[in-house]
Amino acid sequence: MKNSSVLIIYTGGTIGMVSDPLSGILKPFNFKNLSKEIPELKKFKIKLDSFSFAKPIDSSNMNPSIWSDLVKIVEKNYDKYDGFVILHGSDTMAYTASALSFMLENLNKPVILTGSQLPIGTIRTDGKENIITAIEIAAAKQNGKPVVPEVAIYFEYALYRGNRTKKVNAEHFQAFASPNYPKLAEAGVHLKFNHEYIRKPNNKKLNVHYQTNSNIAVLKMFPGITENYVRSVLNAHHTKAIILETFGSGNAPTEKWLLNLFKKAIHEGKIIVNVTQCIAGSVEQGKYQTSTELKKLGIIGGNDITFEAAITKLMHLLVFQLSYTQLKKKFVTSISGEITKS
Repeated sequence: MKNSSVLIIYTGGTIGMVSDPLSGILKPFNFKNLSKEIPELKKFKIKLDSFSFAKPIDSSNMNPSIWSDLVKIVEKNYDKYDGFVILHGSDTMAYTASALSFMLENLNKPVILTGSQLPIGTIRTDGKENIITAIEIAAAKQNGKPVVPEVAIYFEYALYRGNRTKKVNAEHFQAFASPNYPKLAEAGVHLKFNHEYIRKPNNKKLNVHYQTNSNIAVLKMFPGITENYVRSVLNAHHTKAIILETFGSGNAPTEKWLLNLFKKAIHEGKIIVNVTQCIAGSVEQGKYQTSTELKKLGIIGGNDITFEAAITKLMHLLVFQLSYTQLKKKFVTSISGEITKS
């Protein structure tokens, strides 16, 4: 870590709040004074700089234009720093991590997202440890090369691949999980990297993508779903693609009206991707009779991709105006480790 440099980017969220000494109200603190809140950072032999958004946001207000801003910040500073730490609200962190993994093509440096469940200005905060270890990971090198050259999330003693991660708990400090992919690292007495699961550097030039296409609808299957509801979702104006959240390993009702609506939408050129509602596991279209028809219609099986990665990957791919065949090929192929090779 000696002589490493890390840029800390604060977007907003719980982690950046401290208690006002007079009113007791939580308010954002100045990240230029980060070492005052976390004096332990002075012990690092790491050059630390910070950048804070002019108007920090609650992560519920995260959107693709801010993803584009983050991409531009990383691009502008890519040659100046060994790694990046993005401080982010936890609610939409998995979406941002997934989006950045596609928008930062050929990334060969760590981009580590972290946050907290309690504000950094509270006594029991989890934010200090999360920041300290995220910085350590972003600065870590082996044989002169970054140990984690990818977008990842560090939270509560664990490092996860960003586009494999889901927020699974709103109360516990262990808020995130990666159900279909192993942890990249675990922090205990020692910081243990699981090198076999970390992406290898590709030594290619960083290629950034600023644009996304959000003309996507989400259709979640549930018992008793009505024809009118499905029709309204599939016929939504300007919709280019639909995420179909199905039961189990990709199953949906076999009602004729439902299959006909899917067939009509696909005939109109809309992309439908089948993603399981389950936290863990994979879509296997054709495993059961209730998913065989979906496969026949041309609905794309999402394999073990998370919902967050599926929707951000579609936002990324729709920009290129690919044919159905091209988009399907791209979607079922891993771009940045988001899907298990079939």
